[in-house]
Amino acid sequence: MRTTSAWCDIPAGEFLMGNDGGDGFPADGEGPARRVALDAFRISPTAVTNAEFAQFVRDTHYATQAEQLGQSFVFYLQVPAAQRDAQRQVSAGMPWWLAVDDACWQRPEGPGSHVRDRPDHPVVHVSWHDAKAYCDWAGVRLPTEAQWEYAARGGLAQCRYPWGDELAPGGAARCNIWQGEFPHRPADGWRPGTRPVTSFEPNAWGLHNTAGNVWEWCEDWFCPAYHRDTAAENPLQARATGERSTRGGSFLCHDSYCNRYRVAARGHNTPSSSASNCGFRVVADPR
Repeated sequence: MRTTSAWCDIPAGEFLMGNDGGDGFPADGEGPARRVALDAFRISPTAVTNAEFAQFVRDTHYATQAEQLGQSFVFYLQVPAAQRDAQRQVSAGMPWWLAVDDACWQRPEGPGSHVRDRPDHPVVHVSWHDAKAYCDWAGVRLPTEAQWEYAARGGLAQCRYPWGDELAPGGAARCNIWQGEFPHRPADGWRPGTRPVTSFEPNAWGLHNTAGNVWEWCEDWFCPAYHRDTAAENPLQARATGERSTRGGSFLCHDSYCNRYRVAARGHNTPSSSASNCGFRVVADPR
């Protein structure tokens, strides 16, 4: 196994998965909440870092899908103002996304940027296929949605966040999500982008940043009927649907637009997609 020597050992058990509280978006299929049983597993305490992904690339000479395509999606305020007009908007409905030439895991904001000063940040601009290639090399797997949520909850039953129900207990930030007015007015002193993977306190089971920072790919195919279609024991949505599940939200999430930084929240994307706010963490069998 070539990946992290640090692991969070997650015990076998049952938990109440999903959400009936109405916090999310109906199309995401966060509920109905139901009891799920899982075998024991290990999960990385953090998302895979730039340093870890760089070792994989050095060993295999792997080229990510963004590198092969020659571009990836970057949030517009991460791109220098002088370069924005030269980049293509992804869609009229989401004008804050730009298709930036030469953006990739090594150059997260495109030409002129580099990860050499961010070895402890989560790797981004990795597609689901890229994450799977890393897993094959490292001898690990992507977590199922159920494993991800069980571990992210850290033993707390049906809490909204990994630490409880209050977003900022005592006024202290507990995660890297959008600060200010989305998408054009970041708060003073805050800028959109990743933070080191050990930023903020871990949850009770030792996991960092399962709310915000970067979306994390899961093994499952995405389906809004996940909670009705999958088994109650070690569930996995194995039926191909065209999109893979993501969890955790990112630094671009904000209550006014996307409150998917909650533990039960679900995201999804096509498995070849990459962006400046999407990474992954890994799981393995117990010792």
